Amino acid sequence: MINPLTSPLLTDLYQLTMMETYLQTGMDKTAVFEFYVRKLPGNRGFLIAAGLNSALAFLENLQFSPAEIDYLAQTGRFSGKLLDYLSSCRFCGDVYALPEGTVCFANEPLIRIVAPLPMAQLVETRLMNFLHFETTIASKAARCVLAAGGKRLVDFGLRRTHGAEAGTLAARATYISGFAGTATVIAEKLYGIPIFGTMAHSYIEAFGNEEEAFVAFGRANPNNVTLLIDTYDTLKGAKAAVNAAKRLSKEGIKTQAVRLDSGDFLALSREVRSILDESGVPDIRIIVSGNVDELMIRKLEADEAPIDAFGVGTKLDTSEDAPYMECAYKLMEYDGKPRLKKSSGKATLPGRKQVMRCYRDGKMVRDILTEEGDLQEGTPLIKKVMDQGKCVSPPPDLTGIAVYTKSQLESLPEHLRELAVAPSYPVEIAPSLLRLRETAELAIG
Repeated sequence: MINPLTSPLLTDLYQLTMMETYLQTGMDKTAVFEFYVRKLPGNRGFLIAAGLNSALAFLENLQFSPAEIDYLAQTGRFSGKLLDYLSSCRFCGDVYALPEGTVCFANEPLIRIVAPLPMAQLVETRLMNFLHFETTIASKAARCVLAAGGKRLVDFGLRRTHGAEAGTLAARATYISGFAGTATVIAEKLYGIPIFGTMAHSYIEAFGNEEEAFVAFGRANPNNVTLLIDTYDTLKGAKAAVNAAKRLSKEGIKTQAVRLDSGDFLALSREVRSILDESGVPDIRIIVSGNVDELMIRKLEADEAPIDAFGVGTKLDTSEDAPYMECAYKLMEYDGKPRLKKSSGKATLPGRKQVMRCYRDGKMVRDILTEEGDLQEGTPLIKKVMDQGKCVSPPPDLTGIAVYTKSQLESLPEHLRELAVAPSYPVEIAPSLLRLRETAELAIG
């Protein structure tokens, strides 16, 4: 049985056809590829690098099974030379990368692969798959975190994600960026992410009586009593929740929160807050969900809505306003010589690169994109994470990554923390990198 999520057959055909040609022509010297975002989406002032752990796990476990080799042989497309290469293929290269949770910008490499050319080519599709998706979602989540001003955020998006892997990785990416947890149960098992959940409208409808539905839920889930109050009439639902909370309290069961999932959240949250306070249950919090994104959160916060937490789903886990990034995995060096692409709008800067970040009073002020080893001011961001196919250290735990991401967000210029996109953050190209490009251009005529 071939697992589509772990099989190396999850790739583009042209990776295999290029490998076929490389092997036939003896082109197996060391190649250097880098993955980067060509330009930021128009409504993004920064990105959060994510997906590195997924990428490294893929590289460490890269292996074709006999069944997969048999399938490729049966297609009749590939030579015995390629099939033999794939049969014994294990990733043996070096990897350099930005740590997960690092704030990054256009043209800054998130990862560099240094490996024999056929192998470095083979891994392109899956690496891009992981890094593109997780960075997209982590970046959207970071915007929500900045808008929420410290209030609790929970990932509610699994049901609307584009498949099982996307839902699982979205839970991880949002946690990295500062979410308190997720509704996705398997994320707790895989990553140790706290899980949260309430109830659906169908649950209320099945009972027919809101108050009885609330009481039954509390008795069945005494440590997780959050009541959905907008199935019929939100204000009547709030009063039913108050009655249920008082009944449950007599049984030693605490009602933690009520949830609003529709309507005018500003007006309703104010009215529900008044009902809760005036009814003697001021400790019950208000959670809002339903088409929530960072812009809605920021507006509700600016209007001082009495909302304690947000469940963020569809618009987060699909990154609704910027669902993709224009990114690339490009050859920067082969056999010790710089390589570049000159295509209109897609030209590359050759060579192995480093990002130097400059700070003033704890705030980021500019980045310098330069050659690896070039002496420039600032703090180098790209680090070696894999040596000859083995990780140089165990992956950091998610909580540690989240703490690091928080420090990165705190170092952003204030206008980027406010979700403005202008002025754009300055990323300078070092003279040595420009000279290397000139050298590479001369070499190709």
